[in-house]
Amino acid sequence: MTRLFMLHSAYGLATAAAAIDAGLFDNAHENVLVPVNTARIPETSTGIDAQPGLATLRGRFARTESFDELLSPRHPSSWKPHAPDLPILRRLLTRAWALDDEIELCVQSPQVAPAKTLLALFSNARITIIGDGLMTYSPIRVDLGRTVVERVGRVVYGDVVPGVEPLVFTEARAARAPVPAAAFRAALAETAVPDPALDALADGTRTALVLGQYLAALGLVEPAEEIAMQQQMVDRAMAWDPARIVFKPHPSAPPAVTSALRQRARRHGVALVEYDGPTPAELVAERLDAAVVVAGFSTALPTVRTLYDRAIASAGLDTVLARLTPYENSNRVPATIVDALTRDDSPYRDPDRLQLLVDAVGYAMQPRIAAHLRPRAVQLLQEMDAAERDRYFVPDRLIALGLPGAPRERFVPRMLRSRGGVGRMEEIRLTVAGARRRAGRAWKAVRGR
Repeated sequence: MTRLFMLHSAYGLATAAAAIDAGLFDNAHENVLVPVNTARIPETSTGIDAQPGLATLRGRFARTESFDELLSPRHPSSWKPHAPDLPILRRLLTRAWALDDEIELCVQSPQVAPAKTLLALFSNARITIIGDGLMTYSPIRVDLGRTVVERVGRVVYGDVVPGVEPLVFTEARAARAPVPAAAFRAALAETAVPDPALDALADGTRTALVLGQYLAALGLVEPAEEIAMQQQMVDRAMAWDPARIVFKPHPSAPPAVTSALRQRARRHGVALVEYDGPTPAELVAERLDAAVVVAGFSTALPTVRTLYDRAIASAGLDTVLARLTPYENSNRVPATIVDALTRDDSPYRDPDRLQLLVDAVGYAMQPRIAAHLRPRAVQLLQEMDAAERDRYFVPDRLIALGLPGAPRERFVPRMLRSRGGVGRMEEIRLTVAGARRRAGRAWKAVRGR
């Protein structure tokens, strides 16, 4: 059997490598890495097949087949062939990559091309989902159909929120396969590369690490609001009494962000140093022995908390949760988890309680795909006070789903609301028309016509 790993991120590659190390994938079959560069402009970025720090992780696989070279000059995300062409492409790929008749597909992001296309191409292959950080804890955002869902056997993921299971493909009853923390930590350590700038900062100074996320680029906040949120991160970091703040900006963030944060740190009487090197945030925190890591809702936060036992904090998540639109925005569960883990007054520190929150939010996001989670959502909402409910749920969603805590709907919207695909006003009109027809038939019967 050939096992194809179609992966696009360093985090996903580390997850897969750690899973192999932990014995979650046996060595009796050939593991083939199929790296994909899904950057908007691949020519301006380095894919996981060429990043020096990932060389040893790539060594876990028997061989690597470059999907980008095979598809060039097409962008991988545009690979959406017509259905009649799939059998031809399957034969061509089987020959080009020397695949066995029996195949297992291990993919990230199965809801979009090229992974989605690969699942359609090998329509009989069993499927394993490789987790990609906190996004894995969300339900799948599109219905992939029974021909895909029923083939998903496992979800392999970095267990960065211990005691909480991801929601992706729970509707398929796919097994959960968490990667042990020790194996994941060891795999991440292999991604370190020589980094003189980071070595110079590792001088024993008590440090708080602040991570930029560039939420303005996602349309969640205005640039000025984002600067204010990151200034709040500096303020939160001061609770750990650092002698220095190291700021790792988002690669796309404008220089004005760093300048504003440096001024804020100066007010607190500490220096702020910018670090924009290639080392992942998780390893920066460990290398600097950071007293705390502060960010928005980066996957790095629960990862450093679980793998390296670092304190974490966040800022501005109340604004982010209120601004995420539509409600099913895929960032909602990551933001919810980080908010629940970092709030000073959080009632979700217990994993069972946090699982209940994740289940309830997941159902509200995808009520059809995650219909099996409705009882969990009802349970949580019946117990929630108004402030907690309003933090994680919006009134319109509660009304539409008939969930506890929904405000009473006004008359006109209630009359116009669709029920079963038919508007209420149209439903009333049809009901009245039907009653008139029945009355007419009865009257004719009485008169003997």
